[in-house]
Amino acid sequence: MSSLPAVATSSRNLAQLVEHIEELTKEIQSLYLSDSVPWILGVSWGKDSSTILQLIWTAIEALPVEQRHKKVYVMTTDTLVENPIVSVWVDRSMKQLKVAAEAKSMPFEPHLLHPPAKDSFWSCLMGKGYPAPRHGFRWCTERMKIKPVNQFVRNILRVYGETIVVLGVRKSESSVRAAIIKKNEVGRVRERLSPNPNLANSLIYSPIEDWRTDEVWMYLMQFSNPWGGNNQDLFTLYRGATADNECPLVVDTSTPSCGDSRFGCWVCTLVSKDRSMEAMIQNDEDKEWLQPLLDIRNELDIHDDRDKRDFRRMYGTVELFERKSKEHKNTTEVVPIPGPYTKFWREHWLRRVLEAQVQIRQTAPLDMQEIELITEAELGEIRRIWLEEKHEFDDSLPRIYEEVMGKPFKDTRIQEKKLLGNDEWSILQEICSDDAMHLELMAKLLDTERQHATKSRRGVFENLEKCFDSSSHSKEEAIAIAHEKRDLKEAAKQGDVAKVKQLTWAQMKFQQDV
Repeated sequence: MSSLPAVATSSRNLAQLVEHIEELTKEIQSLYLSDSVPWILGVSWGKDSSTILQLIWTAIEALPVEQRHKKVYVMTTDTLVENPIVSVWVDRSMKQLKVAAEAKSMPFEPHLLHPPAKDSFWSCLMGKGYPAPRHGFRWCTERMKIKPVNQFVRNILRVYGETIVVLGVRKSESSVRAAIIKKNEVGRVRERLSPNPNLANSLIYSPIEDWRTDEVWMYLMQFSNPWGGNNQDLFTLYRGATADNECPLVVDTSTPSCGDSRFGCWVCTLVSKDRSMEAMIQNDEDKEWLQPLLDIRNELDIHDDRDKRDFRRMYGTVELFERKSKEHKNTTEVVPIPGPYTKFWREHWLRRVLEAQVQIRQTAPLDMQEIELITEAELGEIRRIWLEEKHEFDDSLPRIYEEVMGKPFKDTRIQEKKLLGNDEWSILQEICSDDAMHLELMAKLLDTERQHATKSRRGVFENLEKCFDSSSHSKEEAIAIAHEKRDLKEAAKQGDVAKVKQLTWAQMKFQQDV
């Protein structure tokens, strides 16, 4: 759920809004009855999508039962790291909608979507070591939100051939949103019905695209919820997430609104602060139990986290980039691009999240005491990544889990017989105690041999060579080699034969010395 202050057009008064809603109801009914194309309502259960759902429900409910001839799929995405207060609100709303739809013979079918474990936030951050998202590396949105939605829409398209996606987007949310809506207006089938730029044979219907934030609240407060929900509770939720704990009547474009509250993932580092959670904790002592989540989010939100990340990229090579020098103005420096979080920090985040889960279960209200900040499926996927992709045969996840949770971790996905048991791993650690890179190399070589033991030997030497390329040099040596390769490439580009020979000879001698 998110919004920004409404700034686009002047607001309608209540009488004008009622008249507009009557016209919009006829438009919705006409579009619904015009064909057999199913509708998909994308909702977050915030104010805008709740308004859309209520408008569509009310319009279809006014039709005779025999004319409610096609499905309306209500689709919500839970990223598994939503604000817990909002997550409970969404879950309750979905259940209310399902019960009311069955009782009133309404064609609404709710679906709660989740990203698969391999694409979840914690599997990527703790498992693979992806750094906390930044605008330059926004890896979370595609995996956690867009892919589950697109997959769901594609499944509907396979059955029906086409679909209409109904969204609660508004031009006054932001200038960016207004530009997107305007761009999509090209090629419109009819008013407020545009081609879907992401999926063929799909249209986007945006009934409230010209509404202002105060009109949204006016509608929700003046028109009762038709499926048994409580719009006043939604208003209270927004008000509690506003710093001054107030949702004033919007009288002009300078007046703040509850629409300034932003609800999203509690781990989000794409915003400077989680103002909604901060306001919840500040405004209501009954929500102070959220503090551990805010602490973890703020700990993740460190812009210079190079000390927590590997000097190599995910695939084991050193890559360089040129940037402005932090020490000498008007000069540049060439430095390695930081890679994934190191083993220490991936284990650290796991422990922190499990500790927060234990603490919250002890301090949260009764309806929150079974909260899962990280699911068993995610834990299983993280363990698999650490064992099979990171070659970390100490298998630390079950140990950390039992230390924090006080019970053993049950994982049916990993075979009990691992490449190395705890005793063997301890011996290998002792042998390589003075060289962390040597330990990493040995683990990779052993695991590469294991992977090829039950299949063709083809490619084994190439894969063994990759192990040496990525893990046989110290950090300083690997960075030096990367600089020499960069200099060699630059010399070759400039046609400097003498320098190419010099650098090539230096590389050969360095490799022999190593």
